[in-house]
Amino acid sequence: MAVARIFCFNKFLNICRSALPYALPYEKIMPKTKEQKRDILHNIKSKVDQAKSVVFAKFDKLTVKENEDLRQKLDAEKSEYYVAKKTLLSLVFKDKNIAGLDIRNMEGRVAAIFGYNDEVAPAKIVGQFKKTHADKLDFVGGILENRYLTPDQVEALSKLPGKQELYAKLVGSLNAPVSGFVNALAGNLRNLVYVLKAIEEKKA
Repeated sequence: MAVARIFCFNKFLNICRSALPYALPYEKIMPKTKEQKRDILHNIKSKVDQAKSVVFAKFDKLTVKENEDLRQKLDAEKSEYYVAKKTLLSLVFKDKNIAGLDIRNMEGRVAAIFGYNDEVAPAKIVGQFKKTHADKLDFVGGILENRYLTPDQVEALSKLPGKQELYAKLVGSLNAPVSGFVNALAGNLRNLVYVLKAIEEKKA
C-alpha cells in the first residue's frame, strides 16, 4: 500500500514537472546565480529590441491548455508569449525610459507578448482570445512606438485590422467603387488616430 502511494506521488510530480514549461512559457526556474539572471535579462532585452509592439496581459486564471492554445495562436502570427517575473521585465524596460510604464505594479501575473511582424497582432489575438475567456485574461498595458499604452488604449488597438486584413481589403477594393474603399479605409484610420491621439495626450 505504501509503495503504491509513493508510486502515485512520484507520478504526480512528473506530471507537474512536464506541465511547468507550458504553464510558465519560457520561464524555467528562477535564476539562482547572477550569471543566470544576467542571461535571462539579456534574452528579454533581445526580444524587446526586436519587437514592433508589446502587450502586457494578466493571465492568472488561464489553465495550462489555455496558455498553450494562446501561445500557438500568437506563434502563428510571429508574436511571442513570454512569462517572466515582473521584477525582471521591469529591469529591462527601465532603460527604455517609457513614461507611465510601471510593470512592478501591474495587477496579477503578467505575460509580455511581443509582436515581431505586425504591430497590431499581439493586441488583436489576445483581444479575440478574451472573447471566449473573458474572466481569465485581461490587458494591463502595452507599448507602441516606444510609448506606453493604457489597457483601454490596447483594447482600442485590438480592434484595428492587422496587415493581412488590410491587404485583403485592398485587393477586394480593386473591383469595388473607389468611394467604398475610401469609406472603409477612413473608418480604420479613425480608430488608429484615436489610439495615437491618446498616446500623444498621455505623453503630454
